[in-house]
Amino acid sequence: MDDSFCYHAKAQNPRPRCIFFASRVLKLWLFFFVFICLLVLSNGEETTNANKLIKIGAIIDINSRTGREEKTALDVAAQSFNNNDSNNHKLSLHIQDSGRNPLLAATVARKLIKEQEVEVIIGLETWEEAVVVGDIGSRAQIPVLSFAAPAITPPLATTRWPFLVRMANEDSKRMKCIAAIIGLFNWKRVIVIYEDDVFGSESGKLALLPEALQDVGSEVEFRLVLPPFSSVTNPNVAVHELLKKLQKKQSRVFFVLHSSFSMTIHLFEEAKKSGLVGKDSVWIVTETISSYLDSFNSSVISSMEGTLGIKTYYSEETSLYKKFYTNFRTTFRNKYHEEDNSQPGINALRAYDSIGIITQAMEKLKSDGKSPKKLLKKILSSNFTGASGEVCFEEGQLSYDPILRIVNVVGKRYKELDFWLPGIGFSRNPGVKNETGYVGEISQDLGGRVNWPGDSKLVPKGWAMPTDEKPLIIGVPARTSFEKFVKVVDGKLPGVKNYDGFCIKLFYEVLKVLGYHLPYHFDPHNGTYDELVNKVYNKTYDAAVGDITILADRADHVEFTQPYAESGLSMIVPAKSEDSAWIFVKPFTIEMWLVTAAILIYTMFIVWVLEHQSNPEFRGPWNHQIGTAIWFAFSSLFFAHREKVYSNLTRMVVVVWLFVVLVLNSSYTASLTSMLTVKRLGPNVTDIELLKRANLKIRCDGDSFVRTYLEKVLNFKSYNIENVSSEYKYEGEFKSHRIAAAFLELPYGKVFLSHYCKQFTTSTPTYRFGGLDFVFQKGSPIA
Repeated sequence: MDDSFCYHAKAQNPRPRCIFFASRVLKLWLFFFVFICLLVLSNGEETTNANKLIKIGAIIDINSRTGREEKTALDVAAQSFNNNDSNNHKLSLHIQDSGRNPLLAATVARKLIKEQEVEVIIGLETWEEAVVVGDIGSRAQIPVLSFAAPAITPPLATTRWPFLVRMANEDSKRMKCIAAIIGLFNWKRVIVIYEDDVFGSESGKLALLPEALQDVGSEVEFRLVLPPFSSVTNPNVAVHELLKKLQKKQSRVFFVLHSSFSMTIHLFEEAKKSGLVGKDSVWIVTETISSYLDSFNSSVISSMEGTLGIKTYYSEETSLYKKFYTNFRTTFRNKYHEEDNSQPGINALRAYDSIGIITQAMEKLKSDGKSPKKLLKKILSSNFTGASGEVCFEEGQLSYDPILRIVNVVGKRYKELDFWLPGIGFSRNPGVKNETGYVGEISQDLGGRVNWPGDSKLVPKGWAMPTDEKPLIIGVPARTSFEKFVKVVDGKLPGVKNYDGFCIKLFYEVLKVLGYHLPYHFDPHNGTYDELVNKVYNKTYDAAVGDITILADRADHVEFTQPYAESGLSMIVPAKSEDSAWIFVKPFTIEMWLVTAAILIYTMFIVWVLEHQSNPEFRGPWNHQIGTAIWFAFSSLFFAHREKVYSNLTRMVVVVWLFVVLVLNSSYTASLTSMLTVKRLGPNVTDIELLKRANLKIRCDGDSFVRTYLEKVLNFKSYNIENVSSEYKYEGEFKSHRIAAAFLELPYGKVFLSHYCKQFTTSTPTYRFGGLDFVFQKGSPIA
């Protein structure tokens, strides 16, 4: 029994071991299950975190100063956002270099969308880049934030590029600011300089500039087109040859509309060597070129000394800007040791704000769900104050017009002079924006003192002023019919002319009060006055001095001074004497005589009525009474009446009558005396229409505009008009009855009548013109 029991017990021992082994296997599987679950959960969390990563693509010109500023600003903004633990998203920047080439920008944009799967693209410093990338972004439904805007917004821009958002403004306000500077100093002509490129980036600005200049009374005289910098092998030589064209132009107001960084350096260096950057010259640059000032070395800055420019204003007093500026300056200095200036520009601030726009839009998408169209909608609904200023969009671009600052290159840097507010003009402060626009203190001039080229403190005239080596060439009419105004005769020496006359003497007097030396040289002009004016217009002459009349068609081509004498057209005709045996009745008109007779008869009747019953002198037969009454009335005209009056009423009537007689006698005596003293002359012909109907011959100065005026305005037939070359020939023409009238300009007519006042007179109303004037080229400050 015992042995069997033991055997049986041993036989039962393996069973607990199996259970133990199974338990261990179960625990092992349970461990693997938990591990796999933890791994899955861990991968799920990593996937969730990955979904919160925002991929942003940036396309900039990394090698330029502006591109470096933008890259630094983007890094600062992304780092600041990622270091904030309260943010549920993280930013991943993918920066690509375009070199400002639209084709390269399109290539890298496709790469960012397909390979990096970015959700938004920012950057794009030129409108040409923005257009091509905006088209790609619109097709892929990827929002594109551009730092550039067109000069003129194309029609249906939001329809053509619905996913393109412009963090900039068009150039119309900037062109108005430039024109306001030109108008402030009264510069009339401007030379525009710009660098050509295959994308025509300057075309929009060229369309805006003439219109803006016209509003201030200025115009573009010449356009100098520089070749693309990449297309020239020796830029110094190319620019020098082109600047020779400017030496021949009178205007010295140069506006650089568009130029690359490298071309700008060569342009100003060669301009200074050529003497175009100096006294009496003005250089103005756009904001694009003003942004280069932070990158130019001291030698380039010195060649630009005195240049005026514009920059978009932003406040440096906000806490956001101060925080950004501190981080930007540190990062920029660490990355780019070769840069002397670490001041951020407007594009850097906009790059920084662009990250704020995107992150705020992403935060708003939490409740609405995430999609490209919703992201674009949230971006366009942005409304906050960033480092660059107010950020608010309307029709795909910034809704506010920028405040501009006028800057002036001085020494090795530049200084800020004044503000320019849209709709206001120059202002001492940036003003305040309300619902209707900007409100600020209006200024009539620039607040700070301008340092002009050549270190001049006087405002440049903006014109190539005459020198002793290159004097002012002044045309003088040599074929004048009235020598009292202009007379040109041969001098004692061969080839020397002597100039005299009222106009020449007046010019000499003007020179005395100019306040500066004006070298000049007279040149006789043997031709018509219109030809003389045209020679000033085509720059054969710098000016013209003489008896030149202001006319509308002439004023379109040349500049006139203030008129020094009135001008008009008068008709000179022979005079006929108006003396007559009946001159004694002419002091009074017929109406006056009739009224006087009526008062006489009335007075006679009243006196007779009042006196004939009580006064014996008025009694008797009717013929005696009537004769006495008539004699009393007539003798009272000469205060010789002797009849006595008894009635007080009669005395009152007689007093009034005698007072009337006194006035009549005085007036009559004065008029008759004047007629007998001065010989009365009347015109032989009184009407222009009579001359035309009778086909009578007339004469005028053929070199002046008068002949054309008679034909085209007064409609005289050309064969009835004859030219007269001298004032002394008119008398003979009239005496020989070859002409019935002569048409002379008003000053000539007065001179002619002063010599022949007893033989000729004027007739018909005088036709008025602008006056007699000196002529200068359009825009000349001497005028």
